[in-house]
Amino acid sequence: MSLHIEVRGSGPMPLVMIHGWAMHGGIFSPLVDVLAERCTMYLVDLPGHGYSRNCGLPLEPQACAQAIAAATPPATWLGWSLGGLVALSGVLNKPQHVRGLAMLCATPRFVSASDWPCGRDPSLVKQLAIDLETDYHATIERFLTLEVMGSPDPRGELRRLRAEVFSRGEPDLRVLQEGIRMLDQTDLRSGLAQLKAGHSWWSAGRLDRLVHPNAMQAAAALCEGEFHVIAHAGHAPFLSHPDAVAQALLSWLEARS
Repeated sequence: MSLHIEVRGSGPMPLVMIHGWAMHGGIFSPLVDVLAERCTMYLVDLPGHGYSRNCGLPLEPQACAQAIAAATPPATWLGWSLGGLVALSGVLNKPQHVRGLAMLCATPRFVSASDWPCGRDPSLVKQLAIDLETDYHATIERFLTLEVMGSPDPRGELRRLRAEVFSRGEPDLRVLQEGIRMLDQTDLRSGLAQLKAGHSWWSAGRLDRLVHPNAMQAAAALCEGEFHVIAHAGHAPFLSHPDAVAQALLSWLEARS
């Protein structure tokens, strides 16, 4: 079974959109609605997620990027959270196909290191892996709670995420485990120097408690990308501030067209 990719919008600018851990492409609906007249969007359900639950591909950045590239036209790729690792892998490995990189609350390395102090504590990821083995649903609930920390409307955003997470079926346990490993082990920082100046857009939520804005700013500096902060947003600004995300993204896309 191939990846499920939904096409939305009718605008002249093609945009592939890649969701985060345990979610699916439908989570982008508020942003899609705002972009529909300016962009044609390809909403990916990653392997094991949503309507791609039985596709059988591993949840690994390069494998996912190759599958997405084979099923979509040349476009800018937008990755949110874990999806940013897939989008970044795509632009590094398929530079003729991936025409630009939009990173939304996403970085090339999720966990901290001695030379990457703004990443998340590796113990968080390790605990998620342990918890996933013992209580699947509680682990997803905990991660959703982390995603809404810092949001101006955490209760409302958490309700939205809860409603969406299983709306296309439960994510496969195997790929959730693979996703945890991806967050723990993937480090694509060395590839940032390959990107052309202005070829990437990095948008952070200032109140994000999962991906620190300073980490995104540091990554953007490594590739001379455009860095943008949404002042009152948390980890999912496309839910809380879709108009602000769309305005900043469209300004960058149109400047490059």
